[in-house]
Amino acid sequence: MRYYDFYESPHGRMLIVAAGEALCGIYFDGQKYLPEVNPEWRCDARHAPLRQAKRELAEYFGGERKRFETALAPEGTPFQKSVWRAISTVGFGETLTYGELAQRAGSLGSARAAGAATGRNPIGIVIPCHRIVGSDGSLTGYAGGLDRKRALLALESGIPDLLSAA
Repeated sequence: MRYYDFYESPHGRMLIVAAGEALCGIYFDGQKYLPEVNPEWRCDARHAPLRQAKRELAEYFGGERKRFETALAPEGTPFQKSVWRAISTVGFGETLTYGELAQRAGSLGSARAAGAATGRNPIGIVIPCHRIVGSDGSLTGYAGGLDRKRALLALESGIPDLLSAA
């Protein structure tokens, strides 16, 4: 059974989806690959993983949380999952290039494939794909939009205006 609810973030409404007792999706409204709410899903703001995710997101956006503890169950190919696991190793306030990400995922030389897998990350922010940058450090590709990526990196840097000119 899938459960869902919405969270009003400082950067727009987010759809949060759980499969059983673990999160399988967090999406910004309007982002690439935003799923449609299935009529068979149950909207349940009291479902424990959804409540926990909303609390942790509020703490993250409030500058009080650097690491998420919600159980995760992202759905994807084995390669995508290896990339998402590698993304999860990028610490709060840090960035990593797509090439370095491919290496961490065990696929040296597959930066483009790692980028494609990053773009399909179903659990934004918690699996912090906003921390992945171009080889020259530029902000490239983010399913939620580059303005949101810039804002998330600024939040994590502790310097809100750091990326305003990027």
